[in-house]
Amino acid sequence: MPSARVSVQDIGRVASVLAACLPALNRALDRQVARDFPGPKPPEGQLALLRFVSQQEGATVREAADALPMRPNNVSVLVSQLVEQGLLERRQDTGDKRIAHLYPTSRARRELAEVQRLEGAHIARALQHLTEGERGALGSAADALMSLTRHLHPLPAAE
Repeated sequence: MPSARVSVQDIGRVASVLAACLPALNRALDRQVARDFPGPKPPEGQLALLRFVSQQEGATVREAADALPMRPNNVSVLVSQLVEQGLLERRQDTGDKRIAHLYPTSRARRELAEVQRLEGAHIARALQHLTEGERGALGSAADALMSLTRHLHPLPAAE
């Protein structure tokens, strides 16, 4: 079976379309979620940190910075904002008092769940307007998009 070869021109076209489309998709989704969210929706940076901490309870600022990837001082600012808003708890490490472990509050879990529910509902509604073939193509592309994301946002190497 001959291998499928993708030309550099095809890769460039796909890259260009994705680079233009994905941010526009994200902005449109963010605006719709913000419109329907009960109260002010946390900014995307705060949501990214809350998502990470919800999946990795007890993570440190350094671990969050590496995973997101952001500068530790920027993550520290987000942590302070979220603690002040009652969305994140900072607990001191028992062995090293300089290290804090991060935990989402129950309110953060509720707000994050609501954002995820609204995102899913808006995307599902938009998918209904596509043809069956377009929906199938997007379903097939989902794994490839996740792989592309991992290549653009690799996990830090183990030390």
